[in-house]
Parts: sequence; C-alpha cells; structure tokens
Amino acid sequence: MMAPKSYAGDGSYPPSYYAASRAITRTPVQLEGDVQADICVVGAGYSGLSAALHLAEQGFKIVMVEGASVGWGASGRNGGQVVNGLNASLDTIGRRYGEQTANFVGGMVQEGAGIIYDWVERYGIDCDLRRGNIYAAYTPAHMRDLEAKQALWRKHGMDDHEMLDKEAIRRHIGSTVYEGGMIDHSGGHMHPLNLALGEAKALESLGGVIYENSPVTKVDQGPDKAVVTTALGKVTANAVLVCGNAYLGNVVPELTARVMPVSTQMMATAPLGKERAEALLPTGMCVEDVRYILDYFRLSADHRLIFGGGIVYGGTDPADVIAKLRPNMDKVFPQLADIKIDYAWSGNFALSFSRVPQLGRLGDKVYFAHGYSGHGITGSHLFGRILGEAVRGDLTRFDTFAKLPWIPFPGGRMFRAQYSTLGSWWYALKDRLGI
Repeated sequence: MMAPKSYAGDGSYPPSYYAASRAITRTPVQLEGDVQADICVVGAGYSGLSAALHLAEQGFKIVMVEGASVGWGASGRNGGQVVNGLNASLDTIGRRYGEQTANFVGGMVQEGAGIIYDWVERYGIDCDLRRGNIYAAYTPAHMRDLEAKQALWRKHGMDDHEMLDKEAIRRHIGSTVYEGGMIDHSGGHMHPLNLALGEAKALESLGGVIYENSPVTKVDQGPDKAVVTTALGKVTANAVLVCGNAYLGNVVPELTARVMPVSTQMMATAPLGKERAEALLPTGMCVEDVRYILDYFRLSADHRLIFGGGIVYGGTDPADVIAKLRPNMDKVFPQLADIKIDYAWSGNFALSFSRVPQLGRLGDKVYFAHGYSGHGITGSHLFGRILGEAVRGDLTRFDTFAKLPWIPFPGGRMFRAQYSTLGSWWYALKDRLGI
C-alpha cells in the first residue's frame, strides 16, 4: 500500500478520539529483505484483516504488509456503527442485476456483523461492543422508505427490525427532530480501531506476521508466484490479496479508476457524564438518519457523544471539521450547545459508482476487494471471508460478485468528484423537500 496522505512514516495515527483511547499499542516492524508466505495481504484494514484471519484459521501462513499502521485508514477512523446491508439496496440490486442476484445478496447481508460478533467473543477483543442501531427518519417520506425496507428484508428472511413512531423514537433519542425510525436489533456499535487492533492480535496469535510502515511500491505476478515489493523488502507468495481500498493510490494501476476516495468527518465531545449521556441516548443504541448526506452518532464507553456526517468527494479534508459538523449536532441536540468538542477528524472511504462493493482477480494470483461506499464495517468482514474462500478454491460466492459489471465514474478521474457533487446536491434537495 502506498504511503498514505498525512502519514508521518513513524507508525503514528492521525489525531482522533479512537487513536487517543486505543487499548493496544503496537511496536511496528518494517518489512526488510525477502520473505516467503502462502498468502500476502496488502493493507491492514478490515478487509485485509478479515481475509487474513479467516485464512490463518485454516492454517495458511499469512504475511500482511501495511503502508502505515494497523487500522490507520477508514477501519480506525469510522463511525463505529455495525450497519447491515450494502450501500445499494436489495431493490436496486434486483433491478440492476436480477432477482436471483438480489436473493443471493439478501442471504448474506447480516453475515458481516455475525463475523464481528463471533470474533469479539472468541478472541476476547475489547472494543466496547453494544447491540442495536436506529435508522432515524425526518419526514413521512423517510418513514415510508423504512417501512418498505422492513418489508423487503423480511422477504429475504430477516426479521430483526422494529418500527418506531414519533413517540417511540423519543424513548431512544432525546431529540424532537425525528418523525420516527426503525431499529435493527442485529446491528450495533463499537470502538473501530480497537476492533482492528484486536483482530490483528488474533491474527498474530495464529502465526500471522504483520509488517507496518512498509508502503508497497508494486505488485507483480509471475508464472508460479506473486511478488509484493516495498522500499526495503519483498514478499513472495502463492497469492496476493489487495485490500488497500481508499488508500491504495496507484500501486495497482488497474484498480485506480474503479473507486473514488470520499472523506467523511467526525468529532467527539468532552465527557458528558453518565446521566447527561443517557438522556441523549437512553437505550445506548447508535443512530444514523436516512438522508442521502446523513448524520450518524453514538455514545462512547466514557460517555462522549461521537457525531459524524458530511462527505467530500475526492477525499479532501475540510478546513474546519467542527465548523462543518457542529450546526448539525446542535440541531439534533440543542442541549449540547455548551459542550466542548475534544476531538475532530476526517478519513476516507472508497466509493464505487454502483454503490456495490467490488471483488475481482487480476491474472491468476492477485485478488482484490474494495468499494464498500460507506458500509465498510460489515461489508469488509464479509468480503474478507469471501476472498478467503476463493483462495482456498471455493469460487462460488466470489464469482457471483466478480461477474457483476463495474461502472466508471462520469467525468473520468479528473472530473468525477465534480459530477458526484452535483448529484449529491440533487438528492440533498429531495431530502430538504421531503420527497
């Protein structure tokens, strides 16, 4: 993986609440010299960690190469919300790719969350995991969309959703701005960087080796082996899994145009105290609203409100994250107008034009997964498992996704951010008009 933007090269994390409160401090080891492995994984975020841990559990010798630190990118900076499903709805997938594909996807959209819950328990990962997430609706049109979502998910065998009217949602969120909402009892939230660090520790307990501070410069494949090269060393392996996502850069040129980095912003308040925090979110569930450009928030274990939202196409950071997010937080919770913001940060996720994640293979030995489009916590864990299946020779699920056509962004690499911004304005206008 390339050296990421804003990376100091010393194993440090960008300033954030998660970096300041992480439970595990690693001693990074750089890749030096020639190393052999069964599988080399490029990128130590959720996709790479999931694939690596699934394969290590099957006895494969895994070497992971990371340009920065474990969980440095989106995996350690996200909203921490375990939200089921892909960005593209099952309805959309059915219209584009057929009902058979929609049924296939519908049968696995809760699987990623299940992987997380299983590993947290099995490996004793301390990441403040809590169950339940709420989709919050601002308008009657939003409520109709949630009712349709509940019916659609029931059709695919998922019945973990509970509708909330205006009175009921007030029992979960101490705000008057919402028309209603829906609980997904199979969702949840956690400390995302601690989850990544815990998964890395689990991988190493199974014999996996992780090299950090080792930006990848190229990935080659010959007739027998694939080779991952860094400035100071190389890994020769039977297969390479490329899981760099929004921070891969141009290391694998064939993948560069397939996704676009998009930044989202977060902030964490000063500690509120138990009583004040629970008045905001009495049942402790995380929340995201259902607008196109949405807000999302939850409580941390030390009773802070972590509040996120906003997007910048192209992956640039706004000049002032607090100025961007604070008005949104104050709209939902005006009772926090006096509260100090202790941390504010930004990070990139990888957006695919179709909003469907992409799996594929370059030649015989290089596999990739990326493009979770803001639904990466569960999607990455699922797709990491599917990458592991493919490497072991079971291509059933891998091929189903790999055969889905990917669509280039309008405007190419030079103008894709501008075109996407124009599109987002239209959807934001629809949200404001309640249509």
